[in-house]
Amino acid sequence: MWQIFTRFLALGLVSFGGPAAHIGYFRQTFVSELNWLDEKRYGSFVALSQFMPGPGSSQVGFAIGYHRGGLAGAIAAFLGFTLPSFMLLFLLAITSAKWLEADAVVGIIHGLKLLAVVVVADATLGMFSQFCQRKTARVIMLLTAACLMLLPSMLTQIIVLLLAAIMGVVLLTKGENITPENSPIKLNYGWLALFIIGIVSTFYFINQTGTLGQVFAQFYQVGSLVFGGGHVVLPLLEANVGELVSPDRFLTGYALAQAIPGPMFTLATFLGADLWLEQPILGAIVATIAIFVPGFLLMLVGLKSWHAISERPVISGAIAGVNAAVVGLLFAALYSPVFSSAVLLPIDMALVLLGFGVLKIFKPNIVLLVAGFAATGALLAVL
Repeated sequence: MWQIFTRFLALGLVSFGGPAAHIGYFRQTFVSELNWLDEKRYGSFVALSQFMPGPGSSQVGFAIGYHRGGLAGAIAAFLGFTLPSFMLLFLLAITSAKWLEADAVVGIIHGLKLLAVVVVADATLGMFSQFCQRKTARVIMLLTAACLMLLPSMLTQIIVLLLAAIMGVVLLTKGENITPENSPIKLNYGWLALFIIGIVSTFYFINQTGTLGQVFAQFYQVGSLVFGGGHVVLPLLEANVGELVSPDRFLTGYALAQAIPGPMFTLATFLGADLWLEQPILGAIVATIAIFVPGFLLMLVGLKSWHAISERPVISGAIAGVNAAVVGLLFAALYSPVFSSAVLLPIDMALVLLGFGVLKIFKPNIVLLVAGFAATGALLAVL
């Protein structure tokens, strides 16, 4: 468990760039470097997370932890990956964020955003070679990327994923049964019952003004409804808690959540501390747990049998279509926001090309790349 926690903690300290970058960091670390799981199983976890509400990249990390060490491993992965951003956003909620404006800090953050471009590009190309070998899969990938570049929204993402699954069933289903149809597949209905109980309870607690129950209910509802994770969480949070937090404070928290590593869902940490000023640490913990738990409960419903489910012909066809679409999602995210927000000058592009070359030719540990890009960004900022 300690190994799982420390590996995810190390990634939580440096994972800038949003969900697409996180998927790239996970693939680089757990598939390419540590061989904790193969490309196929990793792809199936990514596909599953795309259809579940909740924090997509954190759900992938949760699934990797579960694959490695059961429920305790999943919790260790979540705690490790989330702890850095939780601590930073909590401290920023109760103190001043002016230190983020220092030239060296701005430079370090910019350098790590450039690293995110390298990591997402590598993940996209790697997953393309794995999941887009057939022409049909490549067509699905291209159409997905084009649709999301032209109409970037949660609704577009849901529609293209559903269409990709249907195309996969029709065009990518293989005839053979990899898993016998009569083999037992067990869904854990206990976790599903807990998820439903949580949803039902929120309708009671949401009206308990000024209580921690209300804080829990507000963030649990958001975690149960948001598909796609990342920036998609913003409008739902604004709708649920926007009236209780000033617009300036809300946008400050959102900006800070983008400026630090780790999952965007830890914006809940900042808002929870603001909503429960009597004991801000308690408010931050309740809000953070509430927004993450629904997605994790749904993952636990079928995660134990997901590999067996995913190998049935029709399901494997749907997953093949979704995996191709996920590559398209990564291509679209590589362009915006990852590339467009990081590569602003010719020197930025030069650093991205050099970093990509170093990664592919010398295959250094990700920590060395993090240190190199952070140091280069800081140096350029203060010169």
